[in-house]
Amino acid sequence: MFFLYPAFKELARTGYIMSDESSIEAIITKHVLLNALKYDGKAQVGSVLGSIMGDHKELRPKAREIKPKVVNEVNRVNAMGIDAIKTETLDLGIDVSLLNGKHEEKKGLPPLPGLDGVKVPTFRLAPFPSGPLHIGNARMVILNDEYAKLTNGKLILCFDDTIGTTKKKLDAGASGAKFILPEAYDMIREGLEWLGVEWDEEVYKSDRLEIYNDYCQKLIEQDNAYTCTCTPADFKKFKDGKQPCPHRQLRVSESLEGWRKMIDGEYGEGDAVIRLKTGMDLDDPALRDPVIMRISWAPHPRIGNVNKVWPMLEFSWAIDDHLLGITHIIRGKDLLKEDYIERFIWDIFKWKHSEIMHHGLLSLGFKLSKTRAREKVKAGEYSGWSDPRIWSMQSLEKRGIQPEAIRKTLVDMGISMTDVDFPYKILYAENQKIIDKESDRFFFVEDPVMMEILGIPKEEYIAKPLVNPLVPTKGYREIPIKIQDGSKEIFVSRGDFKTLKSDFRGKMIRLKDLINVILDSTRDERLFARYLSDDLESARNKKAKIIHWVDTDPKNHVKVSIMMADGALIQGFGEKNLLSCEEGQLVQFERFCFAKIQSVNESEIRAFFTH
Repeated sequence: MFFLYPAFKELARTGYIMSDESSIEAIITKHVLLNALKYDGKAQVGSVLGSIMGDHKELRPKAREIKPKVVNEVNRVNAMGIDAIKTETLDLGIDVSLLNGKHEEKKGLPPLPGLDGVKVPTFRLAPFPSGPLHIGNARMVILNDEYAKLTNGKLILCFDDTIGTTKKKLDAGASGAKFILPEAYDMIREGLEWLGVEWDEEVYKSDRLEIYNDYCQKLIEQDNAYTCTCTPADFKKFKDGKQPCPHRQLRVSESLEGWRKMIDGEYGEGDAVIRLKTGMDLDDPALRDPVIMRISWAPHPRIGNVNKVWPMLEFSWAIDDHLLGITHIIRGKDLLKEDYIERFIWDIFKWKHSEIMHHGLLSLGFKLSKTRAREKVKAGEYSGWSDPRIWSMQSLEKRGIQPEAIRKTLVDMGISMTDVDFPYKILYAENQKIIDKESDRFFFVEDPVMMEILGIPKEEYIAKPLVNPLVPTKGYREIPIKIQDGSKEIFVSRGDFKTLKSDFRGKMIRLKDLINVILDSTRDERLFARYLSDDLESARNKKAKIIHWVDTDPKNHVKVSIMMADGALIQGFGEKNLLSCEEGQLVQFERFCFAKIQSVNESEIRAFFTH
């Protein structure tokens, strides 16, 4: 096993990283793993060598030196088994397209069904403006946009801005109350534009209320809907018993009178609803005479208090999908109930059915809710709508996640009905492909612990790490350090401190791009080491552990704070060169993470964790 491999394991959440000192070993590990996947878990030395020399012509003069290392790594990987190889490859964030053996897994979207006789395939996005789009909404958005582009179709952005809750709940400040945020319209547009979504038309449901009222009245006049004044508890008893409530038998004129009272404000919130006559004996209780119109006196941010009666989602869409000419509806399978109600209404009016497609749900490992996020933003628990815990498009952009990476990850998932765990590792690997070459490298140690080194023969060293090993033309950055009386104190990360303390006493350690030391002892959370040598080759021969470091001299380091994806704040010290960064710059804190710089000043660098 290569000496760099433990470092690889520490980088499981940050992806595949090459440094100037370990680049050859990292290249070998990558090619051996990919070759093993290609040949059912048994990498071939000759094939690996050929692949390396093909991709890295600069290594051809070192072929004789590299071959024994390839042999050792092939032996290690071939002993692992195919499942372990797949796991390690994903853990390291290596770009891989052969996870299922010799044949590349088919990715992407299937052909769009239901195109016969369709001149212009028409799709719609229907966000409720209670907050920005988050990663859970992105799958629906990307699928609709991709199919619209693939078919040269039309995409309509229709804000589903009907009132979400009652005025009573709003006035009471009820937890979980769903309502429209005026600023959400722009946040949604910003998120769509950032994702590269192109829409052809913009519609607001709040501008179409008269349309819904007209069709509701037609349903009542046809005796397909009725006014119901049952309490929710009473209606539930009828529904559970598959029995009609008394209002189902009202004459059309009586239901129309109840409808008029709802429109005129003679009924209060919760006093009356309009129900669709789907049937009280249906197998699914949720489909038994559902509500299609209800009363809410809550003010609307666009139209004020002019309306008292509001449509339910499935009713408004049954009308709009027909009137707006939506030919294809793509949405999550959590909306299967809406399919039935829409088709039921289409059949009543003898309208052509739209093609409906469903995708499975993404499990993120936690619940995403714009309503919950809004409450935490208001309470100050979240820093704003770009807080990383919200996973909004704004927060992903602030973290440095690229929209192209999101799109490719979601498109490659296809449109299966199977529920899946969100593929974080794949998203991060796709993102790294995009940002790796533009992300300059810097030393950073989190939760620093001091190491004192004795016996250093020089008075000054200048470490010269590459700015970016993937772009050698960027050159080197310089980190000068002063030695006093043969002694130097540096900071190392607490993670490295724990590893060194337990496993590396009396062993050589390489301080990256600086010197080799031997660890003598630890005391009071402090490491004590002795100088051994300068040269990298002796560290390689000894398979020494390589660690990052930062000078303890305040003139030669800067405080760094990194906001993680879960909201945790990681603090430590970084090299002074970080002060040359600009706000919004993507960087890589070596052996820790990629990050996006949020602010730069002499006292502190603030950044958001990317991956």
